[in-house]
Amino acid sequence: MKVLKFGGSSIASASRMKEVAQWVRKENGHIIVFSALAGTTNRLIEIADYLYRKNPDGANEIINQLESEYLNLAAELYATHSYTEKAQELLKERFNEIRAFTKDLFTLFEEKIILAQGELISSAMMCLLLEEQKTDVALIPALDFMRTDKNSEPDPVYIREKLHQLMKSYPDSDIYVTQGYICRNAYGETDNLGRHGSDLTASLIGVAVQAEEIQIWTNVDVMQNNDPHYVSRTTPVERLEFEEAAELAYFGARMLHPTCILPAKLSNIPVRLLNTAHPEGPGTLVSNRLDKGKIKAVAAKDNITSIRIKSGRMLLAYGFLRKVFEIFENYRTSIDMVTTSEVGVSVTIDNAKHLPEILDDLKKYGTVSVCRDMTIICVVGDLDRSNLGFESKAVNALKDIPVQMISYGGSNYNISFLIDSRDKKQALQALSNNLFK
Repeated sequence: MKVLKFGGSSIASASRMKEVAQWVRKENGHIIVFSALAGTTNRLIEIADYLYRKNPDGANEIINQLESEYLNLAAELYATHSYTEKAQELLKERFNEIRAFTKDLFTLFEEKIILAQGELISSAMMCLLLEEQKTDVALIPALDFMRTDKNSEPDPVYIREKLHQLMKSYPDSDIYVTQGYICRNAYGETDNLGRHGSDLTASLIGVAVQAEEIQIWTNVDVMQNNDPHYVSRTTPVERLEFEEAAELAYFGARMLHPTCILPAKLSNIPVRLLNTAHPEGPGTLVSNRLDKGKIKAVAAKDNITSIRIKSGRMLLAYGFLRKVFEIFENYRTSIDMVTTSEVGVSVTIDNAKHLPEILDDLKKYGTVSVCRDMTIICVVGDLDRSNLGFESKAVNALKDIPVQMISYGGSNYNISFLIDSRDKKQALQALSNNLFK
């Protein structure tokens, strides 16, 4: 059994939905996870925002627009009048549920219910399409088995038990369909797994059923060894180790969300990244297998701010770093890179929301300087210390580019460079020229 997750861009139109239906019908027995159609979740967030601001008229205007778009989609999607009518009834029910919240007190609880409608609609419409095409398909609601605990972490035991119970109710089904992203919390309320949560849904399901493979389908090319928007002659990455994939995902390769990786990694279930525009291609396989002595890819993360704290008091002073890091913790701001010297420490952040407050607190301990509009360039592969020469090769590639920070040793899988964003294209091309000849 395989778990196939289709992102919103893969089912963003009637033609794409038909292509996905045709593809999933080729093999039986798989579980298919659907995201909301592209753009839907943002529209639902907009509706919720109007309701928070006690503007039901604004909310209803967006609701009516979105419903009209879905009705037009249904008219184009189905080949028979009976299934078009079924879809219309489904859409009427879902959008009336959203409209009901324009009349009452609106809280986070109601917002979560509204945000769940995108996945509920897309999965139900895909089920109707598969039924129309004479497929024995079972719709298994994620709200009946996907749950988080009191710490808002997925509850794998509950997920496994409930999912197996539901699947046993449909022993002869060719395909099982469910929703990504949405879940219930420990109190039984409608909740979600956060942005890109559909990847995590697919991973958790894959672990629960001990799937042969988890497939993440999008409408973009498979993972490349560099950013094709900036670099000429990039090549697909055929295989990644889980840690390599996690590094690339964190530092800019957005095809795979980092939270998807851990459950699959721990259960040794491979994850394959595939493109709906080229379904016959091999994609990129992510597994626990490491290709020894090989650099796999380069990624870049923009909108980075670097902060340098220089203090003579740091010399031989224990507790200094703890005090510095506690400031970032107090403002819930994550640190990407860290480098230290005897009299200073430099860090980078990608969220500058609380930067003024952070700087004020840091000035208690030393002189503080800031550089904005920076980029982290990350080289990923087998960078174990026994592989002599890889680090110097990467550093030498950037010999003509000012580098503010270098981070190596925290992982065996990456070496990171902090540069000015203006030098990004030159840096990426130089690394490709030197590492992937």
